[in-house]
Amino acid sequence: MTRNELAGTATLGLRANAAQFALLVTVNALVGGVVGQQQTVLPLLAADDFGLTGYTVIFTYIAAFGITKAASNYAAGILADRLGRKPVLLIGWLFAVPVPVMLILAPDWGWVVAANVLLGINQGLTWSTTVVMKIDLVGPDKRGLAMGLNEAAGYGAVAITSLLAGHLAATYGLRPAPFLLGAAYVALGLTLSALLVRETQGHATLEQHHRTPHPLLREGTALSSRTIFALSTWREPALASASQAGLVNNLNFGLAWGLFPLLFATADLSLGQISLLFALYPGVWGVGQLATGALSDRYGRKRLITAGMGLQSAALAVIALAGTFPGWAVGTILLGAGTAMVYPTLLAAIGDVAEPAWRGRAVGIYRLWRDLGYAFGAVIGGIMADVAGLHAAVWAAAALSAAAALVVALRMYETHATAQ
Repeated sequence: MTRNELAGTATLGLRANAAQFALLVTVNALVGGVVGQQQTVLPLLAADDFGLTGYTVIFTYIAAFGITKAASNYAAGILADRLGRKPVLLIGWLFAVPVPVMLILAPDWGWVVAANVLLGINQGLTWSTTVVMKIDLVGPDKRGLAMGLNEAAGYGAVAITSLLAGHLAATYGLRPAPFLLGAAYVALGLTLSALLVRETQGHATLEQHHRTPHPLLREGTALSSRTIFALSTWREPALASASQAGLVNNLNFGLAWGLFPLLFATADLSLGQISLLFALYPGVWGVGQLATGALSDRYGRKRLITAGMGLQSAALAVIALAGTFPGWAVGTILLGAGTAMVYPTLLAAIGDVAEPAWRGRAVGIYRLWRDLGYAFGAVIGGIMADVAGLHAAVWAAAALSAAAALVVALRMYETHATAQ
């Protein structure tokens, strides 16, 4: 069917598309779980199985993941607008198939890095596509709620799987048990996507027919990918502010992913305690988004983004100052709450501004910059930790988060019409 024919059979709205929306939420939870299988385990595997000690070297797998995920986000946006959403989703799942096997069998650290290259491609293609598909389905009124549900499912699964993987590692060893979870997620996600997920591009076409064009989109002309890149990176204040805030947000996550298990281990905590501390961050982040996405529909995007980046800065300061399980628990909970305020709200803001005709590309470019934060967090965190210690790396992230909050406060305008 053509896009116009698909649009003729489409209806916008969360309630009208509840079954398909719920299926996509489930698929995105499986996408998040594939990442969660390794987050607690790999930093410990690096030291115990491969004898790596330098933080910069250990964090190479996070940098590889972040760079390839960022590039794949960009590719996903272009391909989703040109080819449709579902083909990109299926291709993304295929890239995940070898990952658990490579992590189980890895004879050296290079295999782990290579597996995370494939994982980055998988995450970029699948997560970006499910985001765009949900925005397509719900239309403009419940966009924040939709993104809250999407990101809650994804990062809730990251938290639960991190906790389960840590338990499996403590009970059965670092390999292979934790990575068998990931293998099950990949098989189920690919099956559901192939058999049950439906194309949503017709919903985007329907919304485009009833939408007032963006001021920067001249009627009767289509924006080039180069122009959309410029809008999303520096020209359009809301899109550019969202991109920089997203980058710093994921810088914090990338740094936490590689650094927190090692920082917590300095206090001689058990593997179970370390797994719990690490799971608190994405756990609060995931559950919190059930509320924050809907709040941004009611009270606006800018307030939540500014406050959320500020709270992340304060939380990182708490983690840097603490040296015990209770103190770190408070810090990770606050960090999760700050991230929950930001994560779905940034995506909703992108959806507010971007036209349906170039929505996939705008989301892809935003996620390009956002997920480069993983690489920046790994590189900055690794270098700072090697040069000045683990705590100095956390302080650096706190300073960057405060600066990001200031940029949003000064440059971004409110994008949600009913909150202006």
